Amino acid sequence: MLVAEFNTFASPTAPGVRKGVTDYLGVDWNGWTGRYFDELDPQKNKEIPQWIIDEFGDKWTYHGAGFLLVNDLTDEVTVLELDKHVTEEGIRLSFTEDGAERFGMKESPNYEYWFDMVTPKAGTTVLANYDWGLTDAGKKLLKEKGIPAEFAAVVTKSQKASTSYYFAGDYNDVRDVPRFYQMKGLPDVYRLAQKYSDQAFYWSTYYPMMKSILKQFEDATEPGPEPDAKEDSGDMKMSARVHENSFEVMKDGKWTPVTIKGVNIGMGKPGVFPGEAGITEEEYYRWFEHIGEMNANTVRVYTLHPPGFYNALKRYNDSHDQPIYVMHGVWINEEKLEESLDAFEKENLGQFQNEMKTIVDVIHGNKVVEPKPGHASGVYQADISEYVIGWILGIEWYPHMVNNTNKVHADIGEYDGTYFETKGAKPFEHWLAQQMDLIVQYEVKHYRFIRPMSFTNWVTTDILTHPSDSTGEEDLVSVDPNVVYTKGQMKLADQFASYHIYPYYPDFLNYNAHYRTYVDHRGELNNYAAYLNELHAAHRLPILVAEFGVPGSRGLTHKNPFGMNQGFLSEKEQGDIVQRLFEDIMEEKLLGGLVFTWQDEWFKRTWNTMDYDNPERRPFWSNAQTNEQQFGLLSFDRHKIQVDGDVSDWTVKPLYENRKGVLRKLFVDHDERYLYLRLDYDDSVKGNPMFMLDVVPGQGNTFLKEHKEVRFSNGVDFLVDLKGEESRITVDAYYDYYNYLYGHTLKFIDAKATSKNSGEFTKILYALNKEYYLPQEDRTLPFSAYETGKLRQGNGNPRSKDYDSLTDFSISKDGTVELRIPWLLIQAKDPSQKEFMGDLYVNGAEASVFIDQIRLGAMFMDEKGKVKDSFPGLNKGVVADMKGYTWDNWNMPQYEERLKQSYFIVKDVFSKY
Repeated sequence: MLVAEFNTFASPTAPGVRKGVTDYLGVDWNGWTGRYFDELDPQKNKEIPQWIIDEFGDKWTYHGAGFLLVNDLTDEVTVLELDKHVTEEGIRLSFTEDGAERFGMKESPNYEYWFDMVTPKAGTTVLANYDWGLTDAGKKLLKEKGIPAEFAAVVTKSQKASTSYYFAGDYNDVRDVPRFYQMKGLPDVYRLAQKYSDQAFYWSTYYPMMKSILKQFEDATEPGPEPDAKEDSGDMKMSARVHENSFEVMKDGKWTPVTIKGVNIGMGKPGVFPGEAGITEEEYYRWFEHIGEMNANTVRVYTLHPPGFYNALKRYNDSHDQPIYVMHGVWINEEKLEESLDAFEKENLGQFQNEMKTIVDVIHGNKVVEPKPGHASGVYQADISEYVIGWILGIEWYPHMVNNTNKVHADIGEYDGTYFETKGAKPFEHWLAQQMDLIVQYEVKHYRFIRPMSFTNWVTTDILTHPSDSTGEEDLVSVDPNVVYTKGQMKLADQFASYHIYPYYPDFLNYNAHYRTYVDHRGELNNYAAYLNELHAAHRLPILVAEFGVPGSRGLTHKNPFGMNQGFLSEKEQGDIVQRLFEDIMEEKLLGGLVFTWQDEWFKRTWNTMDYDNPERRPFWSNAQTNEQQFGLLSFDRHKIQVDGDVSDWTVKPLYENRKGVLRKLFVDHDERYLYLRLDYDDSVKGNPMFMLDVVPGQGNTFLKEHKEVRFSNGVDFLVDLKGEESRITVDAYYDYYNYLYGHTLKFIDAKATSKNSGEFTKILYALNKEYYLPQEDRTLPFSAYETGKLRQGNGNPRSKDYDSLTDFSISKDGTVELRIPWLLIQAKDPSQKEFMGDLYVNGAEASVFIDQIRLGAMFMDEKGKVKDSFPGLNKGVVADMKGYTWDNWNMPQYEERLKQSYFIVKDVFSKY
């Protein structure tokens, strides 16, 4: 038991320690403390803190009674004056039903000393609140200052065998304690004698509370009767098992089959890298509520999460009839594996084994993890062991590491452990069995608990043969779950195989003839169902598809012959494909599937855009062009401007305005994902609008090769032409990164010669596939790309019935264009710091420039391609200097959680299984 009081986590407590302590006690605190004074004039009241006098001097004009509120973290000061802000003299405790039952009290006398202004986290029991009679003016003042109007006085939190109490006040600050304070009955005498003194609170409230708490603790720790010998028979605890190719969980005392349906949860959220473990307990809890409402029953995590994950999961499961189960992973250092190419390398293996033991302790609520960079840490006291229904150890294994491990340790032989053994295993499979054995041994020794076991695997290291692979990477080596067997009591929980399976990668999935011609249960061609069928037939173990899904993204990386692509899919298309994949998984009678992934992950990269941006700044903005960031069912994008034809969300002043002519107004705005443009024009004039963007100073075209009669005072880097289905953004040929990287640098394509101010604008392309040889057909597919600069007209408002998440622009009936441009499409390396690509041919592929503003303009072209009007105006065929748009740099992005269309489609399909 822990009893903590006022000032426990105040300065100079380090922020990391403060968070650990407040999490443990179950409270939030933003630094505010307070005290009631019957006189605020320091000349009349010597108890007013001296630093207030030193800080404010003659500026301190308060007098009379009131509360002095001080922020310990920021040194801010706020005063609540009696009668103006509060109606009561002093502050007192008001006990909740739980508090009244526990302590036998309903209220207290006035409390005279300093108090913390803390609010309880969900799952914390409030025993008493502070009551101080706020007026409307007082409530308004507190709201303006961000100070809680209601806050707890006494809270308690129970976790497993431990209980904590927090007194949010300096309750034991009493001037006089009687000399013979241990005399029997004396406290009751003092409670009466001091009823109307300044010590009344101590004797009538604090003392009885402490007496009750200590008595309850003493009763709880009284030694009970010796356990029956039968109870200590050594039987294992087990809440889940794999039985007859099915997953089963213990429910109401019976083994109940369960289909695994759920999501993977990573460690990322906007503004932080995964290693910073920045997701809060409240966020986890909110996510669990959404996940439960989605009819999911399982989440999978790859590594140790912060304590909030485990606290939130336990709180959720304790308060819901249908629990959320966990497939827990243990991460191994991937970089060190690739450096050593040897799984048995001692240092990395030692760290992996220590991590396994740590996570076993964590799920049993029995670990304090010390802080270290890139790693979650804190006090882990939530016992979720009954909800962890399986281990999935490791990562997607690098095939060259597996191959080399097999070569280096060729003579190691079979593994024969306590709970696992191998039959016909290669050295890496021996290594896996050894690690699986170790984690089970540790959990059995310390907690007498076993649970189903697996390790991560993927198509690249599956046990099938893929004649269409010509890379030498995807069919190099196999990792075979079939050669690992359970032993002894582990047979009770058993094991399963886990695979990450996507429909578009590796490439051989798209080219194997027997995959492309496979007819699924719908009577349709389906390479994904073909692969599942073949994989299932090759395994003696039941299979869980531990990752599957597609991204709902603008960016595209791989194509599938049946449209199940990695990217350029709307949220609805994402949901429809995830539904289709899950149905394929269930039709094959596998254990189930876990969608990748729950939340969008801004820190991620994709191979065909990773050279475009600043890798140190990825979490701080949302890259619509990188599909790896948009696999989630939960979005964080604000969509500040909805791009739906309704201009009510535009609050900025126009950059340009004209009462005459075709063009009337041009507006610019931005958020973490897009640059927004709005153009109001006379829709009675036939033609199409164009936008000009000057991003990089000293570059760009001052004329159009196709329209030499038009010239620009600025160098234009990007041209946006809105012409129906042929709408697109084009880039100054000199600033074309695709041509520079894949032509001039990598030599994958024929490089186009270019120079500054050529007047040429070219389509914006992204690489899609490298040259690929098909052995079965003896032919080579050429290097391919796609045009990512093409623009799509639609409705970009998520609340609209006809919402299309791939919308780039909308045109209203009354002549208003709304356009949103993904930041990377105009080659922003990091819009949060206004960093853009620089001069590629001078400074190379990593060329970077920090700009002050983007200069913008617009033209309206008639049906014959003639300029009818422009912002800024034309003077003898020359567009004047364009005005600039700038924005404040940011280090913490704004974001809003939103459930995507795909979420509701997954919710529906999960309800059927």
